[in-house]
Amino acid sequence: MRKQPVAIEPPDDSHLDLGDNSRCNNTALRKATRRVSQLYDSVLAPTGLRSTQRSILLNIARFGSPTMGQLASSLVLDRSALGHNLKPLERNGFVVLDVDPDDKRNRLAKLTRKGESKLRETTALWQEAQKRFERKFGVERAASLRKALAVIAAEEFDDAFEAPTTSPTAKARPKSQTTN
Repeated sequence: MRKQPVAIEPPDDSHLDLGDNSRCNNTALRKATRRVSQLYDSVLAPTGLRSTQRSILLNIARFGSPTMGQLASSLVLDRSALGHNLKPLERNGFVVLDVDPDDKRNRLAKLTRKGESKLRETTALWQEAQKRFERKFGVERAASLRKALAVIAAEEFDDAFEAPTTSPTAKARPKSQTTN
């Protein structure tokens, strides 16, 4: 069932200096991510998993028994968000968290047989979602998009946001002149 579009008239905020929201990379990425997640979630709905949950199961399967830190890093999530997302998967018996025998402070995420089965169950529907996306967006454009997003998702991209030694908005202050 398709939702009816709602006409949204943007407010007149010309008196505010808010910047050009249509140029905001963060907003554009978040909107696109939410839209794609909604579309994939609708295709995966018969399995009872959301695309984010499938991604977690897939990453656990790929790494074998990753630590929480490794799994969080591979998903570009902080550990608390990962823990929040793992709870329903644990509760449903798809994942178990075991103490790391090499470091008792760490927990290892492992797929159960039920989790492996659920991941296999989602594969055909995920492939269908991929086909639909690529049919609409284009196979080559989709591949280029994934490459570009991989660059952004890489830890090295953090370098672009290292704190500058001087703030670009800081204005040079004239030195105060005092007389002795």
